[in-house]
Parts: sequence; structure tokens; C-alpha cells
Amino acid sequence: MKKQKLNYRFHNPNTAEVTADYILKLFIEVNAKKVDRVMQEVAERNMEEDKHEEK
Repeated sequence: MKKQKLNYRFHNPNTAEVTADYILKLFIEVNAKKVDRVMQEVAERNMEEDKHEEK
């Protein structure tokens, strides 16, 4: 049996700018937990370094 290639088409009535803004907001929302976790790790590392420098 021959495989049929799927072809998807999306109708987007928005302008390119609106679409880009929507995708950016979506990526920010999806990655918010990861960013928070990384920022927390960096803050903890900085606090540890500050403690070591004070000694």
C-alpha cells in the first residue's frame, strides 16, 4: 500500500503581526515554569556565592 502524504492548510484571518504576538505569548506561557525554575536556581547560587565572599 502506498503511503499518502498529508497536507495541512490553516486559514489565518489575522495579520502577521497579530499572529506573531499570539505565538510569542503562547511560548512565554508555556515556558514560564522553566524560566521561574532557572531564575530561582540562579538566585540561590548568587546567595551562596555572596555567603562565601563575606567569610
